[in-house]
Amino acid sequence: MEEFVLLFRLDILTKDAQPSPEQMQVYMKQYQDWVGGIAAQNKFVGGKGLSTEGKVLKHNHVMTDGPFAEIKESIAGYIMIRAADFDDAVNMARECPILGGEGNSVEVRKVVSVHNL
Repeated sequence: MEEFVLLFRLDILTKDAQPSPEQMQVYMKQYQDWVGGIAAQNKFVGGKGLSTEGKVLKHNHVMTDGPFAEIKESIAGYIMIRAADFDDAVNMARECPILGGEGNSVEVRKVVSVHNL
């Protein structure tokens, strides 16, 4: 099994794009059920949500507020999964309920080690 990260991109800033508390409960239940299904297969490694606050550090000591200065779509969170291969990871990501939202996306990336500590 290999490890993959699924990055969840959605508009977490525009007030009109935010769900009502009732909608959020429904969405969170769908998300928890989806992650629970992955965990039941022993393929869930972990994950976190991310706040809307942030700084981006760039070349020549340039720093900007937030990772979303130019775009509305932000990385709202991520999970790490185990999958047999890239296609298996993509198939799990296809079922993510976040994809039901207009403009939302899930990025699938294989985790590779660049550190030999």
